[in-house]
Amino acid sequence: MKSKAPLKIRLLTHNIRYATNSPFKGEKPWEVRKPRMINELRFNTAHCAESFICLQEVLHGQLIDIVSGLNPTDTEEWKYIGVGRDDGHEAGEYSPILYRPAIWQLLEWKTIWLSPTPDKPSKGWDAACIRILTVGIFQHHESKKKVVAMCTHLDHAGPKSRVEAAKIILKQTAEYKNEANGIFLAGDFNSPPDTEAYKLMTSDASLMFDLRSEVPEEERYGHDLTYSGFQDKPDHRIDFLFLEKGTDTKTPWVVNGYAVLENRFEDKIYNSDHRAVVGDVELS
Repeated sequence: MKSKAPLKIRLLTHNIRYATNSPFKGEKPWEVRKPRMINELRFNTAHCAESFICLQEVLHGQLIDIVSGLNPTDTEEWKYIGVGRDDGHEAGEYSPILYRPAIWQLLEWKTIWLSPTPDKPSKGWDAACIRILTVGIFQHHESKKKVVAMCTHLDHAGPKSRVEAAKIILKQTAEYKNEANGIFLAGDFNSPPDTEAYKLMTSDASLMFDLRSEVPEEERYGHDLTYSGFQDKPDHRIDFLFLEKGTDTKTPWVVNGYAVLENRFEDKIYNSDHRAVVGDVELS
């Protein structure tokens, strides 16, 4: 029987910075950053079993490290959906979605390439890199509520590709709007709020809204900007959590909190050049 009680969920998105062999000034190797990243994800999802973790810039080895690090010995507390963007298997960066299978049943999932040929690995328009959208439909075991989860990472160089990618994503949200109690989208959009891709995502015609907008400024926790770099010179808010808007007949989400977490502490080691964004929500 489907429960009518709201379902509390924590959403966390973080661009973890891929494991490069040519680190920037101030950047430590992945082996140094890895335990700090895993600890961040574990701590910030420990007390909400319904949490989803959405990551960007994740190479296959990093993904295995994170899932292994989050899972106690000989268990599968956490699983993931997603593929490497370069070949649809393990090559290139993932935009994975992590979930607890004891809490959520995965009903279906897919990867969409953000290009004119979305069914195969491909680069779109003026993009410097191949870009993808990961989509999963999950059903909560206990309440039977369904959620559509989406995770993406838009191009850093091509403004046209970001706009066209946003159009593809919004088309997907429209196609899924009757498939679940609510839709959420997480990711690094490389698009501050004053740029066209973000404006498209939050326009009156869009089915989505920026979670942060529902939390009064005085109630937000942590930083405002989400991109810090490795030189303590934060300059952008480009990482977002978007939620499906309500209608006269459907109110998918209630927003309870918003935070941008710290990514460096007294040891002066950045776990990434981005900061994690966290949203506490209730699914109707």
